[in-house]
Amino acid sequence: MESCLFCKIAAGEIPSDRVYEDEKILCFRDINPQAPVHVLVIPRAHIPSVDEVNAENCDIVAHIFKRIPEIAKTVGLSNGYRVISNCGPDACQSVGHLHFHILGGKRLSEEMA
Repeated sequence: MESCLFCKIAAGEIPSDRVYEDEKILCFRDINPQAPVHVLVIPRAHIPSVDEVNAENCDIVAHIFKRIPEIAKTVGLSNGYRVISNCGPDACQSVGHLHFHILGGKRLSEEMA
């Protein structure tokens, strides 16, 4: 989608601090970090949210989850991390492109609300 911020980042039209990339996914540092380590993992293909994961694209999500442990090690997360995906306005999904936050680098709050 030509107006999608994350599609533009994946295409290299908008710069990002890339941590990992391959033919299916891209991982980059969040510009508004909520923890000492905060990276985003996105599919290169435009999938609007978790609600849009289906039989045709679920392999990309599986690929993301295969790579998350490797990415976590790359960014120095050796004592645990949190993976979050916001879906829809009530969850504060700010970009309409499926993405997973990896947060860590300190003991995170047990409270999720």
